[in-house]
Amino acid sequence: MRTVEVSPFYEKKMQCLQCKEHFPTTRIRSRQVRVAQHDSDFRPIYVNKEINPLFYNVTVCPHCGFASTDDFSPYFAPGTKEMIAQNITAKWHSRSFGGIRTKEEAIEAYKLAYLSANLKKEKHLTMAGMMLRIAWIFREAENETEEKRYLTISRNLYVHAFSEGDYVGTQMSETRVQYMIAELSWRIHDREEAIRNFSRVIESQKRSTEPNIIQLAKDRWQEIRGEETNE
Repeated sequence: MRTVEVSPFYEKKMQCLQCKEHFPTTRIRSRQVRVAQHDSDFRPIYVNKEINPLFYNVTVCPHCGFASTDDFSPYFAPGTKEMIAQNITAKWHSRSFGGIRTKEEAIEAYKLAYLSANLKKEKHLTMAGMMLRIAWIFREAENETEEKRYLTISRNLYVHAFSEGDYVGTQMSETRVQYMIAELSWRIHDREEAIRNFSRVIESQKRSTEPNIIQLAKDRWQEIRGEETNE
């Protein structure tokens, strides 16, 4: 008996948070995704290079142009829906981001989601994650200039998230946010900020509930010391 090969892609029905219209978006079946390893900033490296779930994190409404991720809050502050209508929908030419996405379409979707998040006043933490994912896509494409550009934007947003405490109540702990600030700072060659934050992460080990992040910070600290010695 021949086995039927199941497509890794499937359609999911969505309702736009902004205009309430329904539309389909493409997602990847989780059982089809296997991670080989992670980079030190948590970028997943997938076994199957042909299927990149990062391309499908963002949902784009074909009707009004509002784009979001699962991290978006359903709440709209007063006046934000009008701002989105003026700045996105009024300039939107109806198009679909459904189906299999190219690298360029994935980046465009993230940029739309960033603009939507900014107008909607989403958490800095949410926006930092989106900018980080654009950087990861550029890393895979070996475009160092653009990768560094988006890592810088992401790092700065994590700094805002940390100083304003908008990570509270999310899956990101204080330790993890500080680790991200340190790691991204090192990647963009901001040595001072990197060392300051790696030190803070390591110093928090007695009160932290994330020993794996503490260990990661210690490992990275050793690597950095090693790199500096070899310079």
